[in-house]
Amino acid sequence: MVAAVAVGVLALGVAAQPVAFAAGRPDSVQRGLDGLVREGGVPGALATVTDGDGRSRTYTAGVGDVATGAGVPRDGQVRIGSNTKVFTSVVLLQLVGEGRLGLDDKVEEHLPGVVRGDGFDGRKITVRQLLQHTSGIPDYEAEVGEAIERGRYMAPREVLEIAFRHPATSTDGKTFHYSNTNYVLAGLIVEKVAKRPLAAEIDRRVVRRLGLRHTYFPAPRDLTIREAHPQAYHQDVVGGPLRKVTEIDPSAAWAAGQMVSTNSDMNRFFSALLGGRLLREEQLRAMRTTVPVVEGAEVGYGLGLISRPLSCGGVYWGHGGDITGFETRGGVGPDGRAVSVAVTTDPADYKVTERLEGLVDQALCR
Repeated sequence: MVAAVAVGVLALGVAAQPVAFAAGRPDSVQRGLDGLVREGGVPGALATVTDGDGRSRTYTAGVGDVATGAGVPRDGQVRIGSNTKVFTSVVLLQLVGEGRLGLDDKVEEHLPGVVRGDGFDGRKITVRQLLQHTSGIPDYEAEVGEAIERGRYMAPREVLEIAFRHPATSTDGKTFHYSNTNYVLAGLIVEKVAKRPLAAEIDRRVVRRLGLRHTYFPAPRDLTIREAHPQAYHQDVVGGPLRKVTEIDPSAAWAAGQMVSTNSDMNRFFSALLGGRLLREEQLRAMRTTVPVVEGAEVGYGLGLISRPLSCGGVYWGHGGDITGFETRGGVGPDGRAVSVAVTTDPADYKVTERLEGLVDQALCR
């Protein structure tokens, strides 16, 4: 998921220009993480850089627990928020490749009678539009933050009810508007077509297939993070006190943002996906066909993948995610280098997101 205050543009890390970090020196990524802690005010930060040959280097900065001063676990598990959307999209696109549904199918064909609202109708919206956030279906996120933090379980149909109280964000089927509701519906379509739970399909088709040993979809009402991890914190306002929010119920995020992983697993996942190991050529091409996120910004959204320009030329592909207590950014560059960065708070200050984006750019360009 992405922070409600930043839906659509800020949460996707769209900045006018990448923030500059010192480039070309071996410890530049470490200095970038140190800067996030020292100047960005985040409690802890961690990153993994993986070269095109699969060799990785991990980094940490700050503390993993502000109460005890314990260090940040190297390559510790974090909640990956909206990076979950990429897993959901991959599974759905695999089903497309198997001929079990089509991207231009109407949502109504798979979820009859489910999508009805003020200005939106499942009889007119396609599966492709869900994955690309051009459906016009409103988001629900701004209204579920308290439930997530209090550990209240929310079923997919409950968050749909919240979203459907609001009018459509657009009606032309072409305008990008980021909405977690789209991916809740995509997850329900996966379950309807595969006749298995979404979490089981992600585990079978992606996690186990790639050997992502530290990646999982939390079970219903599971508030914990299984393996070594830093504590997570929330800050209501810039400079305000940090409140520990490590144990939450991410169920409201579900197919849009519920998963847990590590930076090294995320590098492996994105590298395998973009290397053609998870999807057939036609589906991967469709996934990388983008619409502009916002006019004037060179950022495009495909079917669960985001392309962002690099300061050294070309683009990189990834996603990113914000969920209560964590923010993550990363992706794969033209030469196959992969970078994932996480901080242990959902920042109240967008400048932290800009620094994260800048650090990813610097690490991919060095």
